[in-house]
Amino acid sequence: MNITYACPACDTALRVEFNADTQELACEHCDGKISIAGDSVVGNQVRRCIVCPSDDLYLRKDFPQRLGVALVGVGILGSSIAWYYTNLPWTFGILFATALIDVLLYSLVGDALMCYRCHSQYRGVEEMETHGHFDLEIHEKYRQLEARIKTTKIQEPAKTSR
Repeated sequence: MNITYACPACDTALRVEFNADTQELACEHCDGKISIAGDSVVGNQVRRCIVCPSDDLYLRKDFPQRLGVALVGVGILGSSIAWYYTNLPWTFGILFATALIDVLLYSLVGDALMCYRCHSQYRGVEEMETHGHFDLEIHEKYRQLEARIKTTKIQEPAKTSR
């Protein structure tokens, strides 16, 4: 099993191997340490996030979303050019080829477990399906929480000494 996360102290992206016996995660850059709660990982199943105290996790395809959007964009652009030149077979051929590539990638790419709060990614974990798929309501809750925390940090008055 491995986890990809941003160090809470220095915000460096890290990928670390872990198992049920791992007691803490250490950052190579700032020597920051994250203690792992005993109930976070049971066997090969992640019950709650190791990096933050959240137990809201979701399942998604382990595929770069930008690459997927680029693939769709290329399909639209290519078929639009073929449509402009009134070449109907090429228009639909490009669209169907793009759809076929998308289906093949969907079936071949594995899954990853994601944390709503800190965006940590878990791979090689068992029983990921128990956490469910992306839920916009939960995502919005954590997005609003992050926005309130940033606003509070900005509005904190500067301490002056007299």
